[in-house]
Amino acid sequence: METPHEPYGPHEPYGPHEEVSGRRPWVVGVSGASGTPYAASVLRALLAAGEAVDLVVSRASRLTLLDETGIGFRDAHWRDDLCRWLARGADGTPDAFEVPAEVADVTHWSPGDLAAGPSSGSYPVKGMLIVPASTACVAGVALGLSKDLLQRAASVTLKERRKLVVAVRETPLSGQTLKALVTLDEAGAVVLPASPAFYAGATHIQDLVDFVAGRVLDAAGVPHKLYRRWEGELGGDRDRGTA
Repeated sequence: METPHEPYGPHEPYGPHEEVSGRRPWVVGVSGASGTPYAASVLRALLAAGEAVDLVVSRASRLTLLDETGIGFRDAHWRDDLCRWLARGADGTPDAFEVPAEVADVTHWSPGDLAAGPSSGSYPVKGMLIVPASTACVAGVALGLSKDLLQRAASVTLKERRKLVVAVRETPLSGQTLKALVTLDEAGAVVLPASPAFYAGATHIQDLVDFVAGRVLDAAGVPHKLYRRWEGELGGDRDRGTA
């Protein structure tokens, strides 16, 4: 009698990718809402923290990125386009940041690829950050539509009980969007409005962008140095900024 076949061997219960490489990325989804500098800041900080990244840039977000930065994002040249995007400051300075060497380890998935790794719950990831999240994206994830890879990956993140942070960027918010956000909250997502604060001593638009990006990473539990934290002293950061 033949021994039943073991597809991955006795010491590989979760498949060769997880056991051999140990790679567990954060999926970063970029939807079509205004706010592509928020995504760039999150990506830079994740790479600086040594985190692996799987990137999904929706078709709508490519139009927004082109409009806000002048940078096209092409599947055939995505790494070059990503480097230009990450180097650009929120104020439009083309080479405001040095592109992290870790960008070479980013994995990009086309938004129409519903057979991509993040489309399956068996693909090992830490969680997903949607930055920025449009109201259409919020509604699609709340309804479980999975119309593209971004929405499918978010649905998988929820069903697998992994961390999902949704940085919604819209104002004002309609009643339908508010209901969708409540649905996401009840499903376990962190609903994080892209709302910068001013107590951290912001003096530049990049400071405001980095504050929101930092709060996204706080919700994910990823360490960073994007903004000054509140220390219980009124005016403390303002005084340090002018000292």
